[in-house]
Formats: sequence, structure tokens, C-alpha cells
Amino acid sequence: MTAVNTSNRTRIILAALVLILGAYWAGARFGPRQPTNVEAVPLGGSNSAAAIAQRDAALTEDESINVRIYRQASPAVANILTEATEYDFFMDPVPVKGAGSGFVMDPRGYILTNYHVVEGAQSIEVVLGDQSHYTAKFIGADQRNDVALIKIEPKGKLVALSLGDSASIQVGQKVLAIGNPFGFQSTLTTGVVSALGRTVQTSQTTEIDEAIQTDAAINRGNSGGPLINSHGEVIGINSAIYTPSGTTAGIGFAIPINTAKTIAHDLITDGRVHLAYLGVQTLPISSWLSEALDLPVKEGLLVEGAIKGGPAAAAGIHGGDRVAQAGMQRIAIGGDVIVAIDGQKVASQFDVNLALNRKRPGDTVTVTLYRGGKKMDIPVKLGERTGN
Repeated sequence: MTAVNTSNRTRIILAALVLILGAYWAGARFGPRQPTNVEAVPLGGSNSAAAIAQRDAALTEDESINVRIYRQASPAVANILTEATEYDFFMDPVPVKGAGSGFVMDPRGYILTNYHVVEGAQSIEVVLGDQSHYTAKFIGADQRNDVALIKIEPKGKLVALSLGDSASIQVGQKVLAIGNPFGFQSTLTTGVVSALGRTVQTSQTTEIDEAIQTDAAINRGNSGGPLINSHGEVIGINSAIYTPSGTTAGIGFAIPINTAKTIAHDLITDGRVHLAYLGVQTLPISSWLSEALDLPVKEGLLVEGAIKGGPAAAAGIHGGDRVAQAGMQRIAIGGDVIVAIDGQKVASQFDVNLALNRKRPGDTVTVTLYRGGKKMDIPVKLGERTGN
């Protein structure tokens, strides 16, 4: 794994070694089912209030935090079971089952999870910590951030987890993860915040921006579950692991809860996620392309087209005005070359997505570009992208 510093941020591009838990979860859909005959065996002892108080009194301070948080949070942690239909080589339908985690974020029955946990599901079943079963409805998702919202209809009063502030956490802070690794429901693991501000690309279309890195054990089935601080507040959604072996290596990544809160608010209030949109079609600049076109920079994005009526076109950003043959590819040349958005260097669509991920439709960004040999800063009022 290599780490590259860009604008004081650590970007981690994890290809084969970083597995989205969803990809690993998807693998489980085709492999052996999780064990169904494993039961918790009572160790004896009374569960009266006095007996519990006596056992609690014997705990260390750290153990007390673990026990308290688990008692508070585990009833709200969901085991999410999905069913879908896929097709084999002969195009015959094959029923596929999957599993992941989630958590109740609102007593009305809203549950946050990862998009990859429920992606393509034709049916979603939720089992809460008290073993109550529900059929869930898919509300919506932001695929780019791998966050989804589903909903159940409560049979009674639901326990909902409090959402914290992921912007206020610190490296070294104690964290707890609760989920359903390998089908073992309501499993607690603990650790610390190992690093902050990671950028982890988990697929061609998905990245975790400002990821929380933790050494709390995360495995298949934990995906979508909560990462909790010592006050019992959710600070992240467990989503990915760095793993050469397929199991936890002590490096897990969580989506910041502040990102998920914004997505959930959009979905609950408006039924869709408000995604910022620039409106350009671009081509990453390579060294040979820079030399062939005599461009003023060796890194950036060549604007092949500014979408008519889009924010970039309205701001005066120019696309290509003629077509050239570059090997087997025809490209539009003569357009502007974008090198930064709000001072953050961009050299790929991934970089653009990161820059826009922190913005909302209606925000204004400064696009730094070259037109010919002249460097310019152009303010662009972002629009709203439709779809995910």
C-alpha cells in the first residue's frame, strides 16, 4: 500500500488489497451460508438488578464503558438480510442471499447502512438486537458515498442511536464497533481511531472521503454497522477494510457520520440526495498528451465539452472546438485545462468527485484553469446532479 500526500491529505488508492466489505459480502452471497445453529450459552448467574449491579461493580473503568455502550446500542443494531436474483452463464435465474449490518438512527424506523449491503435487493429483512423481525423498504441511497437508508414500520418503541459529530473526533480516541460478522449477530469489537482524513477509493464509482481509520476488528457482515464513541454516539459507518488475507488486518475504514447525516436528511425530507454538479466532460492529461497538444501543464483535465445549460458552460468554461485523432481515440481539443477546484489539485474524475462531494448545489467554487497559456480563476455556481 502506498500513501500519497495531496493538500495535506493522505490518499489511499486500494486496489486488490482494499476490499469493500460489500464486495466481500457479495462473495459470501455465493459461498457457504453463515452458521445458523450457533447459540449463546448462558454462563450462569442471576440476572436480577442486584446481581447485575454486583457484576458491574467488579468491572474496570474501561470494561464499564464497553458494557454500558453495548447495553445501550446493541438493541438498535440491525442484521440486514437481503434476497436478489442474479443470472448464471446460461442466463438462468439464481436466487442470491446476502447479509450486512445497519443501525436505527430514528425511532420512526429509519435505518442507515451501506449502499452495497442492499444494492439490487428485491427483498430486505431486518433483525434487531431483541430478535424482532421486520420487512424493510428501500428509501434511497448515495452510491458515490456508499450510504443507503431503509425503513421499517415499528411494532413498538424503537431504540435509536444518537448521531455524534465526526468532525470533533481525535486520533487515539476509543471506539466500539457493533455488527454481525460472519452472521454472528450483535458482536462487539473495540479499538481506537487510528487516523483521520483518509481518502479511500473502494471502486470506480465509490470513495470514502475523510474516512475514519480504526483498528477495531471489522469483518464480513460488519459492513453498514455503527462505529461508536465512548459517549454512545455514532461517529461513523463501518464500510471497508485493508486486507491481504480477506479477514481483518487491524485497518478498517468508516464513513464519517456527518456525511451520512446529510444524506439521510436529504432522503427523509426530499426523497433524493442533493449532489453538486459541475457539468463538464473531461479527459485526464498524460505526459504524452501534454506534449502532443503543447499544453501548459503536464497534469490536469482537458475539457472536451461543457454541457449546454450546465454550470460550467454558464460560467464561461470552454470545451473543445475541434477533433483530433490520438491513437485509436478521437478527442475534442482546444478546450480549457482544469488544474484545481477551490485550490485542490484535480487530475482525474475521482479528484473532481472528491472536490464536489463536500459541496452542495448552489455553492460557488473557484475553478482554476488554463486557456491557451493564460491561467485563470473562474467562479462557478454548482448545479444539482440527477440520479446516483
